[in-house]
Amino acid sequence: MNNQADVSSLEQGRTIRETVACAVVSFNEEKNLRPCLESAKWMDEIIVVDSFSTDRTIEIAESYSSRIFQRPWKGFGDQKNYAMDQATTDWVFILDSDEQIPEALRFEIEAVLSNPAPDQPVAYSVPRHNYYFGSLVLNAGCYPDYQLRLFRRGIGHLDDAEPHNKFIFSGQSEYLRCPLIHNTRPSLANFFEKFPNFTTLAAQERAKTKRKVRGTDLLFRPIFTFLKYYIARKGYRDGMSGFMVSALSSFYTFVKYAKLFEMNVNPAWREEDPTR
Repeated sequence: MNNQADVSSLEQGRTIRETVACAVVSFNEEKNLRPCLESAKWMDEIIVVDSFSTDRTIEIAESYSSRIFQRPWKGFGDQKNYAMDQATTDWVFILDSDEQIPEALRFEIEAVLSNPAPDQPVAYSVPRHNYYFGSLVLNAGCYPDYQLRLFRRGIGHLDDAEPHNKFIFSGQSEYLRCPLIHNTRPSLANFFEKFPNFTTLAAQERAKTKRKVRGTDLLFRPIFTFLKYYIARKGYRDGMSGFMVSALSSFYTFVKYAKLFEMNVNPAWREEDPTR
């Protein structure tokens, strides 16, 4: 009797944790994927949506999950929405393949899952620690860099604004305190590997609201971008890493508008697939 009473008492005091799935999209991410998925293996599901990788991405993913889907690339928003739709859990956490969930953030997420309530927020934004060329950059607009990542399954979706999508939903949101680890640019080679794709996507998105590119756009917008990140957002406090982030952001702006100019000269290029 006493044993049964003790068991009953423990069950009544036990907190029921809601479930969470980790949604990841990938393409040739063998360098990043293992630490990413390793940091999420405590979650109830791991869902990987891959775009027919040609490296060891799938092999690595299979060591962490059986829920792996192959799908042609249709944009970041479309791929992530598909990944979210595969979840069967109460909550979904979007994790990029170059990100990791540290222990402190795990505990904070589990606290949210362990405290379900009718008036609880339905979505949470997470700050990020962004690492550039091996260094943590806390200025130049790199922190807190809030990203909406944790949300109740089915409450919304990502829009089609590429490459930086916005999560559209109804309901109350809140902020978590512990940051994600984001190895955003481990090297210059990595930066320029993704640079053509991202600048093309950014130019295509800008083309929706701006048709004509002037010389002043190509001259002054990059200068303004550098001053914004290096001076106004205090990138100089991060030394050479802050300077590099500011300078490369300026170059990114120039190439984006140069590509937009080229789109206006050759309208057919406007619909080019940036992944080709």
